[in-house]
Amino acid sequence: MLFTKLNAAEKRKNFREGLASGKLLQFPGAFNPLCAQLIESKGFDGVYISGAVMAADLCLPDIGLATMTEFVERGRQTARVTDLPAFIDIDTGFGEPMSAARTVMMMEEAGLSGCHIEDQVMPKRCGHLDGKEIVATDVMIQRVKAAAEAKRDPNFVLIARSDARAVEGLDQAIDRMKAYVDAGADMIFPEAMKDEKEFEAVRKALDVPILANMTEFGKSRLLNKKELENLGFNVVIYPVTTLRLAMGAAETGLDAILRDGDQNGVLNIMQHRRDLYDLLHYHEYNKFDESIYNFQVGDTPMK
Repeated sequence: MLFTKLNAAEKRKNFREGLASGKLLQFPGAFNPLCAQLIESKGFDGVYISGAVMAADLCLPDIGLATMTEFVERGRQTARVTDLPAFIDIDTGFGEPMSAARTVMMMEEAGLSGCHIEDQVMPKRCGHLDGKEIVATDVMIQRVKAAAEAKRDPNFVLIARSDARAVEGLDQAIDRMKAYVDAGADMIFPEAMKDEKEFEAVRKALDVPILANMTEFGKSRLLNKKELENLGFNVVIYPVTTLRLAMGAAETGLDAILRDGDQNGVLNIMQHRRDLYDLLHYHEYNKFDESIYNFQVGDTPMK
């Protein structure tokens, strides 16, 4: 809108440069576009759009029920309100390899800077739950190849996520990740690592950027920024953090209204209206509006 300055190609270029910088990039998850703008205002490196959060926002479990169209539209809504690069979860690609290719093309058109595709069987489940199933390596290779060949902007970052650690063990998971890189993945997302040693083993085995998922209540200990930097990781996502914070605060506030009859006791945990207006760039919209409608209609008749 009025407060964005960069186009999609510029944001993708910035993402690539960030990956090459040697710096750990922090990408909190945005549960809606307004949250993405807050993430930018706080000085983070980028915005992540989680499939689990997308599903939860639609009051659905994370088992692949949300559609590609719904994902694309949420991606578009989010990417267009921030100058930060934003990348999105595309689950297993929404169908056969051709569907994965179409999904990548749609995400590029929507202004995203990248996406990640995973090797689970549909219906998929949260990566930190037990009982996951994964497809054969050659099936995932087909997904990755199709997605990679569909890219029109070479700076669009294709991330291959592997859930194989919990199913086949670390060594076989690393073999899979190497195959995904050979198939065209620009980055690897090793899901549900057990501990720092496993993160380190993945880093040593691969020479492409690697993403760490620091989701709460999962299989992995929550590593801090310094620890991840020392391990040599390139990107960290906090996929569900903002949704959990928001829903926790909403529950506290609703309980207070039921208990007290009003919201006076929870005003101190709310975002103030002035802060919301600042985040929305309310005054800039007003200034823009005045610059257009500050004319007067004269008396001279039209010819």
